[in-house]
Amino acid sequence: VQLVESGGGLVQPGGSLTLSCAVTGATFDAYAIGWLRQAPGKEREGISCISTIDPNTYHADSVKGRFTISMNNAKDTVYLQMDSLKPEDTGLYVCVVDIISCTVYRDNYYKKIRTGWWGQGTQVTVSS
Repeated sequence: VQLVESGGGLVQPGGSLTLSCAVTGATFDAYAIGWLRQAPGKEREGISCISTIDPNTYHADSVKGRFTISMNNAKDTVYLQMDSLKPEDTGLYVCVVDIISCTVYRDNYYKKIRTGWWGQGTQVTVSS
């Protein structure tokens, strides 16, 4: 499985960005695709997740109402629409494919665990 993220950059507070994660080689019947955020000095956080078989999505409380995760019909690209960005949203955004349910994100599953397939990440910086 290969993942390639894009769409990061520098944006002012209150601005918007859309991240993309292109997925190739995922031939499993069901899997979850999520976004993790890694910021210096902060705990790794699983912020959003979408499943190939479950229409329900997950968003962490820190981004709920501002970020929206979605997937294209071919299920080979996942998007993260980020609105009303705040300086605390700054970090490396990493796309993850794993054979799990998005429910594990509620417990911040990836805080110290590295399972599945990970992309290299795309940097998002929110600053004036």
